[in-house]
Amino acid sequence: MRAEIEQLSDAAKQSIGLLRRHLDWDTVEKRLAELNAASEDPALWNDAEAAQTVMRDRTQLDEAVTSIKRLSQDLEDAATLIELGEMEGDQEIVLEGENAVRAVEAEAARRQIETLLSGEADGFDTYLEVHSGAGGTESQDWANMLQRMYARWAERRKYKVEIVEWSDGDEAGIKGATLLIKGHNAYGWLKTESGVHRLVRISPYDSSARRHTSFASVWVYPVIDDRIVIEIKESDCRIDTYRSSGAGGQHVNTTDSAVRITHNPTGIVVACQQERSQHKNRATAWNMLRARMYEAELKKREEKANAEAAAKTDIGWGHQIRSYVLQPYQLVKDLRTGTQSTDPDAVLDGALDPFMEASLAQRVYGGADAVEDLD
Repeated sequence: MRAEIEQLSDAAKQSIGLLRRHLDWDTVEKRLAELNAASEDPALWNDAEAAQTVMRDRTQLDEAVTSIKRLSQDLEDAATLIELGEMEGDQEIVLEGENAVRAVEAEAARRQIETLLSGEADGFDTYLEVHSGAGGTESQDWANMLQRMYARWAERRKYKVEIVEWSDGDEAGIKGATLLIKGHNAYGWLKTESGVHRLVRISPYDSSARRHTSFASVWVYPVIDDRIVIEIKESDCRIDTYRSSGAGGQHVNTTDSAVRITHNPTGIVVACQQERSQHKNRATAWNMLRARMYEAELKKREEKANAEAAAKTDIGWGHQIRSYVLQPYQLVKDLRTGTQSTDPDAVLDGALDPFMEASLAQRVYGGADAVEDLD
């Protein structure tokens, strides 16, 4: 076996071992058996909330156990395949085995990153807001590109994406939008994306074909359930209703059904126009406000808060967390971790995992405080 493949095989074994220790392998199968027994008890379904918790925990634990066993078996099968190919002098079989080792190592490394998603709210669904910065059509078009990027990322993971609020730009793009992204660990993966994102390109809206710099902000906060109590005084809030806007279809109404709630003490603003019913939009907006307040409390508790909420941060120079340069060269660079990609088209089409993984690892293990921005 070549030295490179031996190193990859050793790395895969190490990652699998770390996954086992993270799960506490000595007790995990006992716990899974308990959850299986509980799920088969008819009395469990007398309490729908408790049943949902048991089934969710069972599904997640079963998936984790199954995936680790599969990785171990795949690595063993790959080693056997390489050995067989070398004995028979068949390089095609050897190559097939080596590719299998690479696949196992990559999957084990990805699974190891997921073990970092152990925060209180990491497993929750999430809201993701995008707001355009100053600059009119340019920044509004950039905000629209960002919301599409995150929607494409979510679709790659087979998460469900819903539009909660949408505000069209003056000529193109959007002034702002709120997406509801549903899926296991949705908040955990996206939580490091909050901040200002910078775009550099030759503007399609500039007849002189000059290079423009545009800014837009992203804010991510978890969807919380009824078990988490967040008290908000209605007297502290201003509630406005307005007519929905959007690209057409379900996003446009002919009545003032959209709802915006402003929490005066904090300045937090949430809005919902997802439903045709003002009553339903109001209920969703209150849930969004509770989620924002909860997220703010999490940040304080973890001492990892941004200086200000993204909606209040200056959307411009000195605040960006990532730069996307399309001209005169092509490069995406994260200014917190230094992670780069020379394929911005792929990144804008949802290839964000390397950036998210690096940010998650930095939160847990630490790293560079600041990285030089791109010109």
